[in-house]
Amino acid sequence: MDDISKDEKAARGRLQDMARRSGASMAALSRLIGRNPAYLQQYVTRGSPRHLDEPDLRKIAEFLGISPRVIETRRFSDPRYDAPTTRRAAMLEHEAGDWIDVPRLPLGASAGPGAIAGEEISYDNFRFSRRWLREQGLESAQLSSISVEGDSMEPMLRDGDEILVDTSPRAFRDGVHVVRLGDTLMVKRVASVGAGRFALLSQNLAYPPVEVAADELEVIGRVVWKGGRI
Repeated sequence: MDDISKDEKAARGRLQDMARRSGASMAALSRLIGRNPAYLQQYVTRGSPRHLDEPDLRKIAEFLGISPRVIETRRFSDPRYDAPTTRRAAMLEHEAGDWIDVPRLPLGASAGPGAIAGEEISYDNFRFSRRWLREQGLESAQLSSISVEGDSMEPMLRDGDEILVDTSPRAFRDGVHVVRLGDTLMVKRVASVGAGRFALLSQNLAYPPVEVAADELEVIGRVVWKGGRI
């Protein structure tokens, strides 16, 4: 991206930030505009393509509730988009307050045989106190919520529990993580076993450990909180 201007880089950064706040991945937004899952990731990290087509740009902006002006890399003439949208203005006002909305994603992280990963666009939110998140050390975390499916992590995590997942980029450390193995999304205790390999461990002893190579596994995020019915 050496030949890309600072303004274009900034627009790509804003797209990543807005997507993160909405709980949508680059892959999900790529599918939203009918592109391959890597399309927008390549756009923001490699500058390819140099600019988004206007219909794609507008569709993404409409979903995120922002003006296309916020994320455009070249000016196009449409006075409808010269003012911020009401939804975006409301979101900025809300985030400056005492509460933070954490997106709920329509995904089930398997704590059993394995669930196929679904769409990654939020359908609802949990509202958390900013002060509570700060007390938990999570104020700057990049959080989303998904549900647990299956019994392999019982009694720690039960079928139907909601878990908060912190997807902030950071060095890996052993713990309970949501991971993707192939097309399967699961929640497991993940431990490094050396030589570029990881062990996926269940709390329920009926499920044996699974060892995988690092390049087979994508660590989505660390589980930092759970909630569920008594």
